[in-house]
Amino acid sequence: MKITPLFDKVVVESVESEARTQSGFILPSASQEKQQMAKIVAVGPGGVIDGKDIVMQVKVGQTVLYSKYAGSEFKVDGKELTIIRQSDILAIVE
Repeated sequence: MKITPLFDKVVVESVESEARTQSGFILPSASQEKQQMAKIVAVGPGGVIDGKDIVMQVKVGQTVLYSKYAGSEFKVDGKELTIIRQSDILAIVE
C-alpha cells in the first residue's frame, strides 16, 4: 500500500533503538522511551496552509529527529509508521 501525505505532512518510520544500556543491561520494550529518530518514507507537497506558503525542506530517505509527542501512529502492511507535520521535525541527521 502506498501512502501519500497531504499538505505539510511527513510519513516516518522509526529507526531501531539500542535495547541495551551503556553498562550492558538489556531493556524490556515496556521501559524504553518512544524513539524520536526516524527515516522519512513519504513527504507531502507543501502548499498554502493558513495563508502561508509552506515549502517542504525534507525529502524521502533522510533520517530526522522529531518532537517527542508529535504525530499520529499507524500500522500499514505490518510496518509502524508515524505521520507528523514538517514543523515537528527538529533536525536532519547525517
